[in-house]
Amino acid sequence: MNLKDEYNKAFIEELSRKLKFVSTDFDTNSFNQSIINSDWEHRELKDRMRFITTNINTHLNFSYPKQIKILSKVVADYRGLKGMVFPDFVQVYGLNDLNTSLKAMELFTQYSTAEFAIRPFIEKYPKETMLQMLAWSTYKNEHLRRLASEGCRPRLPWASPLRNFIANPNPALPILENLKNDSSLYVRKSVANHLNDISKDHPNLVLKMTKSWYGEKTHTNWIVKHALRTLLKKGDKKALAIFGLDNSKNLETTNLTLSQNNIKIGEYIHFEFDVLNNSKKTRNIRLEYKIAFVKANGSASNKVFQLSEFSLKANNQKHFKRKQWFKELTTRKHYPGEHKITLVINGDEKSKIGLILSS
Repeated sequence: MNLKDEYNKAFIEELSRKLKFVSTDFDTNSFNQSIINSDWEHRELKDRMRFITTNINTHLNFSYPKQIKILSKVVADYRGLKGMVFPDFVQVYGLNDLNTSLKAMELFTQYSTAEFAIRPFIEKYPKETMLQMLAWSTYKNEHLRRLASEGCRPRLPWASPLRNFIANPNPALPILENLKNDSSLYVRKSVANHLNDISKDHPNLVLKMTKSWYGEKTHTNWIVKHALRTLLKKGDKKALAIFGLDNSKNLETTNLTLSQNNIKIGEYIHFEFDVLNNSKKTRNIRLEYKIAFVKANGSASNKVFQLSEFSLKANNQKHFKRKQWFKELTTRKHYPGEHKITLVINGDEKSKIGLILSS
């Protein structure tokens, strides 16, 4: 089932019945017929959600605070994607009533997420909204703590960027400090993603923060590792140094071979090799490989894949074998030409090999 089909006829009819129960004047027939019309099947996910939102507003012909009061009595029955209609209503119709909207999002986010709805309020009322989000970062409910971080991510996927926060992320930093050892993985993932967003524009700021955090607690260390993933994939030596992985001297790769040198788009190859520690002590190793994928114009674009992190004793070696597909993906289209595979240890390139991909 497509995600958009979460918003189906049964959902609309059930929602109308529940709204009718709370507000006896609610016209269920008109609501249902207004939404499930000849255009409904052609509407995609976000369009369906927004269409439901606008029809709720049309059929709850009251002041905004009274509309929120009615919706608040219904929201607990709708979680996940279905529940996102409620914060979407706040986003569309509540921008001129900050206090009512903040209270509504505080409730609604506990059943789905208000991470998208909060962003216009951050832009219009940055001081007031960020003070509330700082408070939420200390609440017992994990959904509110996550909203405090996720809602002000500068580059939140599927949302408009917060350009002021891209330029200056400082307003969000006290929130992240509050959450750096959060007990909830749900929250820790958001903090790590938030810092990873910031690292794309302010790498030194994130490096300074995460260096001071690393070693404090197990949960904090987890956040630091995931927050630095973009910098680690780039081979940033300062990021690698936080984990003691910035030096590849006397670490080598040998015997890099391919199962075949010519394949077609849609097929796969195996490649294998050895990692050698030629030094006199045990070494910590971050092992990656990158593929220079041929683009439509004939140039190449590198994609980094992590293989392993491990310790290797002095004068020892370890064998690796990896399967690599070259099938078409929604995120990557393949083009014929020579593709190069490069092994990377602790951010430094080692052995390389090429293969020919044909259509």
